[in-house]
Amino acid sequence: MANLGPTGFDATGVEPTTDFDPLPAGKYIAEVSNSDMRPNNKGTGEYLWLEFTVLDGPYATRKVWAQLNLINPSQQAVEIAQRELLALCRAVGKLRVQDSVELHGIPLEVNVKIKNDPEYGASNVIRGYKEIGGNKSSTVPVAAPQWKQPATKTTSRQRPHRRRTQPHQPPLRWSTLPFHLGRSGNGRTSGQRITDG
Repeated sequence: MANLGPTGFDATGVEPTTDFDPLPAGKYIAEVSNSDMRPNNKGTGEYLWLEFTVLDGPYATRKVWAQLNLINPSQQAVEIAQRELLALCRAVGKLRVQDSVELHGIPLEVNVKIKNDPEYGASNVIRGYKEIGGNKSSTVPVAAPQWKQPATKTTSRQRPHRRRTQPHQPPLRWSTLPFHLGRSGNGRTSGQRITDG
């Protein structure tokens, strides 16, 4: 037995802890609700810790987290973190950020997956960020490239362009050209004009 102190323990004034299963994999509307730079376990760098709160649906108020290794001995880890942070900044329409608090409170779509860890069990990871209406920073609209333009139908007035035919010419003979082709020192073909001697 253990003595809980002179006043005992009053369970009426305490919220119970809840052990949530991971969110099902899918896309959720959420917002960054908390953030902090924290040292990593090895003490060799720092990561940006981000807390997201789901805003709607049956899982509203649930939390998911992300860790971005922005300061790390591994350059690859830093590059991955920077790409994730770039995607997050674009999703909330903030392309220049001085403090992570600037990312807070702006709804966005997060793509949540489930990661199975043999030691800690199943947990959620965020695998993508996407803007929702109104978040994109204002930019000048750019016309779609020509290869993406819809094909135009020809009408009776529009006739397909036809190449003009040239009158028949005899085949060209290399001996009649005023220069000959040779190889320059760099391996490229160069033309050298032949002059009458």
